[in-house]
Amino acid sequence: MVNKARHKKIARSFGSASSSYDTSSRLQRYTGKHLMPYLPEYPSLVTVDLGAGTGFFTDVLASHFDTVIGVDLSKSMVQYAKNKRTNVKHWLAGNANSLPFQDNSVDVIFSNLMIQWCDPLEITIKEILRVLKPGGIFVFATLLDGTLFELKSSWAQVDDDKHVIDFLTEQALMQSLTTDDSELLNYHSQDIVLEYENVLHLAHELKGLGANQVPNKVNKGLAGKGKWQKMTSAYQDFLEPNDIYPATYKVFSGMLIKSES
Repeated sequence: MVNKARHKKIARSFGSASSSYDTSSRLQRYTGKHLMPYLPEYPSLVTVDLGAGTGFFTDVLASHFDTVIGVDLSKSMVQYAKNKRTNVKHWLAGNANSLPFQDNSVDVIFSNLMIQWCDPLEITIKEILRVLKPGGIFVFATLLDGTLFELKSSWAQVDDDKHVIDFLTEQALMQSLTTDDSELLNYHSQDIVLEYENVLHLAHELKGLGANQVPNKVNKGLAGKGKWQKMTSAYQDFLEPNDIYPATYKVFSGMLIKSES
């Protein structure tokens, strides 16, 4: 069952982060850049940036392809991108579980760190394959279980509440990507470790990305001062030299090709 209420919350969260997103998107820049070699070198291909955000990579795609369409769940994010990325002519607000495209109408779908928010993912993949032309490709990066394990472990020493998003395991992701109408190629997973000045720096970056919506959280809102201090103290177990706070992101990237028949 599609959780429409959760989709609305995610849209609001990312929409409110539109002005801060670019300054908080170190991970997105890295993963998006490493997806570019997957893209075919045919300018005439109709290309969609699914989960376009502020349109940074939509703009990059527009320098490679003649027709590029930026799509995002958040209308606020779409408007921000439309104003900021003047080289991109086509923008749409749309849900990845109900894409605003006809069957077999798109050559390439590019999606950088978005499908981890899709629930259920199987519907998203079905929609992507519906709109792709036979032989079309879905190039993507997403996050796996184990992402932010330092933060999750530190909160676990404070209480039993959910403070960190649970992402799919690699096995579960592979199951969602396995269909009779497609083939997964060139995929791999890697750990990307970003460094922070302190835990507050990490929290601000996650909020700046709009990635602070945690489903199934019992206690809504901010944690109390005492709990926060206990968590930050526990996080010091992961400290690197020079008092650097690491945060690990488990990234899975790949290319899904729709069958020709």
